[in-house]
Amino acid sequence: MATNTVDNDVVPSTAGEGNDPSSEIAPLRERLMRALAETENTRRQGERRAQDAQQYAITNFARELLQVVDNLRRAVDADAADPEAKKTGGLIEGVAATDRILTQILNRFGVEEIKALNAPFDPRKHEAVMETDATEQPPGSVAQVLESGYMLHDRLLRPARVVVAKAGQQSSQAAER
Repeated sequence: MATNTVDNDVVPSTAGEGNDPSSEIAPLRERLMRALAETENTRRQGERRAQDAQQYAITNFARELLQVVDNLRRAVDADAADPEAKKTGGLIEGVAATDRILTQILNRFGVEEIKALNAPFDPRKHEAVMETDATEQPPGSVAQVLESGYMLHDRLLRPARVVVAKAGQQSSQAAER
């Protein structure tokens, strides 16, 4: 009976190479290094996904809550325009206080209002609803904010709906000549 030894279990290399163990180790080392790199990349990707999930988990909730903020601000603005509403000042003061508290809570969770008025129009943050030439502002700047926009950390939650100043009629006619 023949007994198997370690030398008999090794698959012989191609002729002329001999039994050099370093020639067998190099490909295995390369495969190991690739597997380790793949594992590290997967771990980092998982960490990024977990961080994004934690940071942006409130996106849908915050987007819905912005409607409440809009309505509170409309109520406060309506009071400022209506002299008769001064008789019910306590109610409007309560609405304004609620708006302030809600804004503070949103800020604490990373929801920030986009400051659009008088800023240059940025299509990544603003949605132009219309243009107007009845302003003293330079062309391409935001003349009026119809609905405030918001960012959640570094992501756009809702674009600001704005009116953009356009070039006056005189300057456009001068450019044609």
